[in-house]
Amino acid sequence: MNQSEFFRAVVAKAAEELRLQKNIEGESVSLDLVRVENPPKPEMGDLGSPMFVFAKSLRMAPPVIAQEICKIISSYIENNVTVENESVAALGTYSAVGPYVNVKLNKSNVVSQILNTIHTQKDEYGSLNDKGEKPLKDRRVMVEYSSPNTNKPLHLGHLRNDALGESVSRILKKAGAEVFKVDLINNRGIHICKSMLAYKLFHEEKGDTPESLGMKGDHFVGQCYVEFDKYLKGEKDKPETAHPEAAQLAEEMLIKWENGDKEVRALWEKMNEWTFNGLQETYKRTGVSFDKFYFESETYLKGRDEILKGLDKGVFFKAEDGSVRVDVTEAVGKGKDGEDHEKVLLRKDGTSVYITQDIGTAISRHSDWPFNQMVYVVASEQNFHFKVLFYILKKLGFDWTDKLYHLSYGLVNLPSGRMKSREGTVVDADDLIDSLQKQALEAITEKGRDESLDNVNDVAEKVALAALHYYLLNVTPIRDMLFNPEESLSFNGNTGPYIQYVGARISSILRKAAEENLSPSYDENVLQLLTHESEWELIKDLGDFSKVVVKAAEDLDPSQIAVYLYELSKAFSSFYRDCPIMKVAEENKELAQARLALAECTLTVIKSAMELVLVPFLEKM
Repeated sequence: MNQSEFFRAVVAKAAEELRLQKNIEGESVSLDLVRVENPPKPEMGDLGSPMFVFAKSLRMAPPVIAQEICKIISSYIENNVTVENESVAALGTYSAVGPYVNVKLNKSNVVSQILNTIHTQKDEYGSLNDKGEKPLKDRRVMVEYSSPNTNKPLHLGHLRNDALGESVSRILKKAGAEVFKVDLINNRGIHICKSMLAYKLFHEEKGDTPESLGMKGDHFVGQCYVEFDKYLKGEKDKPETAHPEAAQLAEEMLIKWENGDKEVRALWEKMNEWTFNGLQETYKRTGVSFDKFYFESETYLKGRDEILKGLDKGVFFKAEDGSVRVDVTEAVGKGKDGEDHEKVLLRKDGTSVYITQDIGTAISRHSDWPFNQMVYVVASEQNFHFKVLFYILKKLGFDWTDKLYHLSYGLVNLPSGRMKSREGTVVDADDLIDSLQKQALEAITEKGRDESLDNVNDVAEKVALAALHYYLLNVTPIRDMLFNPEESLSFNGNTGPYIQYVGARISSILRKAAEENLSPSYDENVLQLLTHESEWELIKDLGDFSKVVVKAAEDLDPSQIAVYLYELSKAFSSFYRDCPIMKVAEENKELAQARLALAECTLTVIKSAMELVLVPFLEKM
């Protein structure tokens, strides 16, 4: 049992004994009630537990509760009491600080326990609880993210979506969940027909293809989409160049597609393949992957039968105009006019709407891979949609509906404003990464580091991805954010390249030590030499990793890992500044070996955390 969990158990046991001493009736004190925090100042203790939660049940002020519980813990120490077969006294020195019960840990025991656990578990460290089990081992989570359209390439907004989905999936897996990653490709509809019409107007006769033009397929199709919009609206201030009839032509093409017109379907398949292949290239470049792709063309008709079943059961109703509807007031509140809020599920002609498709897709997915949690990574603009979707699925009686979760995230904006696909003002994902890679390469060259690197272009690419992903994930998902490329690439401060630099520095230290035949030591007596405050703060941070992983997994929030990673990197920098390693080797070899062990363990944890937030590790940079 780690120190935090053991401290919780001690406080819970003492709180229960206090309840019994005061003859207070009610339920026994639950371990779940006890919270453990890091005190704001090191001199107050290493761990603290607030007593506010017990104030009502124990009918006492929190500071008094803290004093009473510390008295009970003192009696445990005097009488050599154990909790979970571990000595209460061995944990450290307990004290009441205002409304908190704090403990200053026994450093010699903690240092050896944390570092040897990391050394033994290696990459598994952070995945296992005190019982050697993965906390989320019984959870099966399906995560949907990306969900691009096949009429354009991925843009900056998709990059935030992809980073969140991939990172959340990795964090859940690290915590022990079985994860299944899915991508719903929106490959049908009027927007697709607009790109197809532009292709026929401007490229078909010339035989243009992505290959002939030297373009990625998704970029070429996206160009067609922009060309359609310009053709429809005409040149600015020249209304005579507009072609308003193009909108009708696109509608007619969609009808032909739905009726299975061979020529239209053939063009649709060709252009979809161009886009999908291009998307796959970007996914591979950014380290994003999926276990299954769903295509809207295969799912858009699903759900209609479920709606009709619900109509027969009285879950839904038929309106006066013949459409099938559901009252969703309970889920979303009254409409603007104060009347009940109704949602159309089938039009009066019997055709499906978008939410009908999502209903069918959710049911099909649960049949494909029975999950006990489903996470939709979709922008906050769709909050209303998901409230309605989850409500309808619950009304249909599916017992897994309570485990559906919309991971809502804010928009990514630029200094120049919002992005608009039709006007061609989006920040293309590939172009952005190319630009970041170029800037990273220039920075590496300016520092004169290019000659010492085996593949400077590969290093620059990984620095670019670190800058991008860390910047996108360092912010709590729900917040809107402004992406600043220059800030993201800084090698100082709270950035991905800084994290990479710390990892590379530790790697360099370990290489130099190995060259001088100096190796880390995990002997308990040797590790007791780690007594400096900077060493202690770093060790405590390493001990928190498992707790941070589980919390981030439960909250579906990668920013918690990013914050931890930055704090850990800063703690290592302080340790390295205050505690020389190679310089002390001649005077005190064992101290140098102990510090090398601390550096090695830090590298293990940094690499694991970097993987969770899609920051590539670099041994040299």
